Amino acid sequence: MRPAKILTAAIALGFSATLPAAGEEISWWYENANPEQRRALDEILVQPFEASNPDAKVVIDYRGSELDKQLRIAMLSGRGPDVVMTPGPAFVASMAQAGQLMALDGYAEKYGWNDRLLPVFLELGRYDGKLYALPKTYETLGLFYNTKMFADNGWQAPTTISEMETLADEMIAKGIVPFAAGNASWQGTNEWYVSLVWNSIAGPENTYKALKGEIPWTSQPFVDAISKLKEWWDKGYFGPDYLSLTTEQAFATISDGRAAMAPTGTWSFQWVPTYFDGREDEIAFIGFPSADGLPAPIYPLGIGSTFSIAANSDAADGAAAVIDYIFGDTFYGAMNSVWKGEWNTPLRDLSAVSISEGKIPQYGEAMSDLASAVDKNQYGYTTWTFLPPATANFVIQGIEEVWFGNVSVEDYLAQIDETFQSELAEGKVPAIPAR
Repeated sequence: MRPAKILTAAIALGFSATLPAAGEEISWWYENANPEQRRALDEILVQPFEASNPDAKVVIDYRGSELDKQLRIAMLSGRGPDVVMTPGPAFVASMAQAGQLMALDGYAEKYGWNDRLLPVFLELGRYDGKLYALPKTYETLGLFYNTKMFADNGWQAPTTISEMETLADEMIAKGIVPFAAGNASWQGTNEWYVSLVWNSIAGPENTYKALKGEIPWTSQPFVDAISKLKEWWDKGYFGPDYLSLTTEQAFATISDGRAAMAPTGTWSFQWVPTYFDGREDEIAFIGFPSADGLPAPIYPLGIGSTFSIAANSDAADGAAAVIDYIFGDTFYGAMNSVWKGEWNTPLRDLSAVSISEGKIPQYGEAMSDLASAVDKNQYGYTTWTFLPPATANFVIQGIEEVWFGNVSVEDYLAQIDETFQSELAEGKVPAIPAR
């Protein structure tokens, strides 16, 4: 669907909700977005919303990779935006505890969010019995691979860790980087791989128990998982340029043949049109392989970002109206038609949604597989969604010290456990839905 048609349809459908106050400016700080993505937000959200609410003005301020840092400082000083977009539920509890966020229960009742959104994701936005955040998108980690490279070399998509390692060793022998990866633009990339091994090697049941405080993070399954991740680093699976490539540049390397696989998330579908234009059938996405004895595949469940409203917002009604618009069928269909991987809002019923898959049907298949896995209880846990903030930050910082040989696996996990137990006692661990 062309952007102009999307805009016309959105305006025609209008916006049925409590209107923002006359002359109200609604501020929202956003992360990275390229020119096309900014245009999509303007045409699919800002213009139709303002057309239906002519006295309101939505101001999106693109803060890039510094959003998280700038937001924390601004919220502490009471000068943050009206629509608060956090990196995930791990940050919501501490902000709610500090009185920086407004409880959304009243708006949830007014707009019917409790009925329109999947319950498991609503629970992740609660703190101390109140709703403080809604998920912008839900996502998973898996394995992209170049199908042409696999066919040319007679390789089959791996379903087990041992099969993947056999492939990776053969790739290295051929001068191919096994894992397209880089953290130059986002150090948080590091935690993707911790999440993968905790779920696919330690297992989701053990991860769940650790999140609930029933077993320590120093337990043997986690030692085995991080030891395996360290082994992959030492063997060169991540290639020589991990620290100098951005996440997008790394993804590009499975297009040009420098790498063959990319352990990353469904958000990376947004780059398929750029790097596989005209040959979209040469990229595939599967669940990450599992260790022996575990279900395969396991899809780590993640929330990429959350929406909240600042406690001191002067435009709370307008901010709630904007958030509600984002959770509408029209916005979901239009945005997911042009910007895949970043706007999979957890609507309970998608029967009224129309999405143009374009040339990337793999995205719809991946989202269907994720929904099925959640339904079958065959899902895991991402660190940025389920760990409290200080623990999540140490996971990111500390794993590099393990990779570089400065800290042992055991000491790394001991620090994770110490930090986690402290935050657990302080009530900062996000709600963990029962399996």
